[in-house]
Amino acid sequence: MSDRRDVQPLVEHVGNERTAMLTLDGFDMFTAPLQNAAARATYSPDTKTFYPGLRAPLPGEMALAILQGVYRQLYRIFEIPAHLRLKPREATFSVITSAPESLGNLQKIPHFDTSNPYFFALLLYLNPGPHGGTGFFRHRDTGFERIGDERSEHYFASADRLLQQQGGPSSGYVTQSRDGYELFHRVDYRQHRLVVYPGNLLHSILVDPHVDIEADPARGRLTANLFFEFC
Repeated sequence: MSDRRDVQPLVEHVGNERTAMLTLDGFDMFTAPLQNAAARATYSPDTKTFYPGLRAPLPGEMALAILQGVYRQLYRIFEIPAHLRLKPREATFSVITSAPESLGNLQKIPHFDTSNPYFFALLLYLNPGPHGGTGFFRHRDTGFERIGDERSEHYFASADRLLQQQGGPSSGYVTQSRDGYELFHRVDYRQHRLVVYPGNLLHSILVDPHVDIEADPARGRLTANLFFEFC
């Protein structure tokens, strides 16, 4: 990590499961280059996930530079076995473009990226706000906040049962507790803020339709999204 004094590391243990999460404020050494790269990038819908907008590849050398600035301390924060090695998986720019009324059912509830306990998401907020942040949720029926392999079958069965009983999820983006999910932690959108969290945490973008739905990367809710694992 940079030794700049204005970079403020915060390690929190959130929720009932006390999951570690790293937040760095003032992580601005990459903001201008990333904004410039985002302005030149070509965006398209993400066909591999249910992200409600457009994504573009983030230059590999920039992604590696960001990871090199933080990855060493992740071993201690997330209790990663020392023999595992960092493996980058994907790096993109992301902007939200989907109107609330156009969302599919899976876009209206919290999600998790993978059940792998050593898979992580790094999120870097690039534009000035205000924009919606990121929320982390607890599934009330099971009490689960993280979905590992041993929990996935039980979680999906319980979540499907409740949604079927109520005829599907509520309309629009999930930005608060609803539909059997409890919002227990949030990371507000702030320019130059970097967040690292396990990919098996239930989470969702806390979309504000008034300011977040914008395809122009110079004005929208622009984020750099890096996904990586230790294996």
